[in-house]
Amino acid sequence: MSFFEKQSAAFKGTLASAASKLSNPMSVKAASLAPPSPSPSAASDGATPTPTAKRKREAHPEVYSQPQLTGYGVDVKSHMKFAVDFLKARGVAKSMKDIIDHLSVRGTTDEHKQELAEGLRGHPRVEWRPDTSLSEQTWRTGSYNYRPVVPGVTDATSLLAFLQRKSDASSLAVRDLKDGWPECEDTLARLETQHRILVTRTNRENFPRHVWLDDASLHHAIQPEFQAMWRRVQLPSVDDMHRKLSSVQLKPTSEDPRKMAAAANKPKVQKKRASKRGGKQTNVHMTHLLQDYSNLRR
Repeated sequence: MSFFEKQSAAFKGTLASAASKLSNPMSVKAASLAPPSPSPSAASDGATPTPTAKRKREAHPEVYSQPQLTGYGVDVKSHMKFAVDFLKARGVAKSMKDIIDHLSVRGTTDEHKQELAEGLRGHPRVEWRPDTSLSEQTWRTGSYNYRPVVPGVTDATSLLAFLQRKSDASSLAVRDLKDGWPECEDTLARLETQHRILVTRTNRENFPRHVWLDDASLHHAIQPEFQAMWRRVQLPSVDDMHRKLSSVQLKPTSEDPRKMAAAANKPKVQKKRASKRGGKQTNVHMTHLLQDYSNLRR
């Protein structure tokens, strides 16, 4: 076989193999849908995301609808609230530096700290005392103290003095008293036994609710023999008491027993149930057809 014949036979074999591949449609579709193989440079690069890693990230998307917990907060009003609670818990005067250290806001701007100081100075529950040794006051100077609802009342003497200064007969709420004096209940109980104050208490827990000023000189002890004489007095019946009070045109505090007995003996009348039929009648034009004519039968 000559050289040209060998070249022609090899070319015909190549055409036959190519024709067999093109005749199978599944191999062509699979070849067209197969992803391209990554290049060696892309496979060696760790930063290039693979299709599997991309699907994992898309399967769990990050949710941005809920805010993250930020602790104390970043606005001045939040810091002011925590600062007032800090002054109330300590009970002593604190400087602006102590408040800033407690709130952990040293990293904030001076404008933020200045706004916090000005807000505390105008707060109704905070008392600001300027530094008398300085001729000019800034937001850094002075001391801050908690101002309770009832200022200056922290013991029995100051409580009695505050009640004596009252110009009306209104009571002092124990809730307001505890704002600046949380442990006042023992002192109130002691003053009550000494008849120096009047205390109203709750029915269940027996907690003090309101306080008035009392006068111990008006309290007189009754001798036991007079108490025994009072117990031996024959009191009239409830019917006679009610009739005697009514005869002198005095209104009894209780209900008339005769009326109560008559109401108890009165038989109960069962009420008739109201008809539930209601609504607007819409078939007025058919009234003559809906009437009962059975009585006209022969």
